[in-house]
Amino acid sequence: MKTMNLNIPDNVEINNNELTIIVATRLYEIGKLSLGQAAEMIGCSKSSFIELLGKYNIPIFNYPASDLASDVSNA
Repeated sequence: MKTMNLNIPDNVEINNNELTIIVATRLYEIGKLSLGQAAEMIGCSKSSFIELLGKYNIPIFNYPASDLASDVSNA
């Protein structure tokens, strides 16, 4: 895994664990990490990561509506 150093302003109240969760959930949301990779990044199980996504209001499935319509017509 890559390691990164960030400079965060002193007035931002966040610990390393919270920041890691934010980065992992966002990378999952934009499709840069799989669910398993994001869960591994923060050190939890896939099911725990799914619960975490719910707390951040991030959908588990990032499926474009256009693909869904195409799948329905093909079914």
